[in-house]
Amino acid sequence: MTLQQWAFSFKGRIGRRPFWAGIASYFILMTIIVLLQNAFALPETVVIVLLVLLLYPLAAIFTKRLHDRGKPGGWFALVILAFALFSMDVSQLAPVWQWGIGRFLPLLIAMIMLLDCGVFVGMDSENQYGEKTQSVDYLS
Repeated sequence: MTLQQWAFSFKGRIGRRPFWAGIASYFILMTIIVLLQNAFALPETVVIVLLVLLLYPLAAIFTKRLHDRGKPGGWFALVILAFALFSMDVSQLAPVWQWGIGRFLPLLIAMIMLLDCGVFVGMDSENQYGEKTQSVDYLS
């Protein structure tokens, strides 16, 4: 699997190591965007557009890892839900709901997805999403 297929294709399966490489790349790029925003006072819309654009490769990487676990890529919607809940304005809610909806629930969803995709072993044999996991050629 080429680097382009790894980051932008929703077909195939990847193992845990390429998954964690994708998660690390995502957080590094996200950190760079936030640092640039703080240093150069980028408009908020530019930052939001960049972060939304980063969701596409994240979705592709999560989908391929979910495929390796024998699950449909639609489970990535839980990650989107966690992002939405985390970024939602909960200041009008009671304090317990602010904590529960704004912090606890997104963290719980993210931890479950990271455990499922990043820790548990994928299927050893071929499944409906393709052959056994493919290695990623990061230099191509």
